[in-house]
Amino acid sequence: MLRLPVFALLCAISLGACAQPQSPAAGAGKAPAKASGATASGDAEQVVRAALGQVVPDAEPDYVGAAPFAGFREVLLGGQVVYVSDDGRYLLQAQPIDLQSRRPAASEGLNAFRREALATAPEADRIVFSPPNPSYTVTVFTDAECGYCRRMHQQIAEYNRLGIAVEYLAFPRMGMASDDFRDMVSVWCAADRRKALTEAKSGARVPRRECTSPVAMQYTLGQQVGVNGTPAIFAPDGTQLGGYLPPQELRAALDRTSGKAGAGG
Repeated sequence: MLRLPVFALLCAISLGACAQPQSPAAGAGKAPAKASGATASGDAEQVVRAALGQVVPDAEPDYVGAAPFAGFREVLLGGQVVYVSDDGRYLLQAQPIDLQSRRPAASEGLNAFRREALATAPEADRIVFSPPNPSYTVTVFTDAECGYCRRMHQQIAEYNRLGIAVEYLAFPRMGMASDDFRDMVSVWCAADRRKALTEAKSGARVPRRECTSPVAMQYTLGQQVGVNGTPAIFAPDGTQLGGYLPPQELRAALDRTSGKAGAGG
């Protein structure tokens, strides 16, 4: 399921704050109240948490850390990455792009958070397509019915030929009450998960199966690391490389991320 924009999320949780904006006279020139004990320079993380808490009571971001550009904190909130100014006044909901490295910008702190979170998904719970000696292993949140997920899987042999192992985790984007979720459970409950996933991504009917599956846990994990659509590709260092990338482009992105730009597959 595509996640609600953060602004809509805030409105849904705190209708008064969104439905009753201050008049220019009432709000002009006023900075958000800072957390108790904040200094003039401010504990930026404390200030940001306090500012979010004023709009969403009991807000508990999964991660708050320095943004990859000055003046902002990087925040994982409600499954989305947002940027809040260090003074707690401005919230930006957009994916910044690092024009120098030509990939989505993210801090080392956020990458480390994602890397550690992704490591909690056991290898045995993943559906793996790998060459004998991969140069890179990517984690991909996927579902059975999205068009770009199917396109990516149609090219799985080419990813493998270029030295890329693909480890799939389930992210039924229509939510846990959907047929998509039940299809993903059926895939993960199959005796041959690789075959079942390939058939599901080809558009074949998915035979209903029941078992104790990891699909719900993987879906929750995806939300925690900021997945809001599929496919969502994560490099070994935790960098989110975006959605679908053709094989050659994914290999080039991984080379840039690892500092091996120009290395071939």
